[in-house]
Amino acid sequence: MEKIIDHIGVAVRNLETSIDFYKNTLGAKLIDRYRSEAKGVESEIAMMEVNGAITELLSPTNNTTSPIARFIKQKGKGVHHIAYRVEDLDIALKELETQGIRTLADTFRTNKHGRRLIYLNPVDTEGTIIEFCDYPNGKDITLKK
Repeated sequence: MEKIIDHIGVAVRNLETSIDFYKNTLGAKLIDRYRSEAKGVESEIAMMEVNGAITELLSPTNNTTSPIARFIKQKGKGVHHIAYRVEDLDIALKELETQGIRTLADTFRTNKHGRRLIYLNPVDTEGTIIEFCDYPNGKDITLKK
């Protein structure tokens, strides 16, 4: 199954400063900003677009339980994950299973834009946090069809 980069997730400590940098230095456009208190997310997210490429800025909203807060404590701010878009997430999950690649089942969810996503187990990806996602309702905010 074909995979293309959907977005890059970047863990940040200060969302306002990061948004300003992306706007003023990179010429980015803020295409959405929202807060998710869902278990396993607990972050404020700013979606920045530069010439069709999306970067999600992720700032923890709970320094005790947010996975972004844990990431920053362990590795510092910076690239958190790379998201690959697949045509059909259900089929992609079956393919991963046949390859012996595990997912983090508790990360499976649909976000506010209708993007279904799940993270692969970093043990099986040489430590890189990789997200697989699809847009079954056709409402792809990233505009990259």
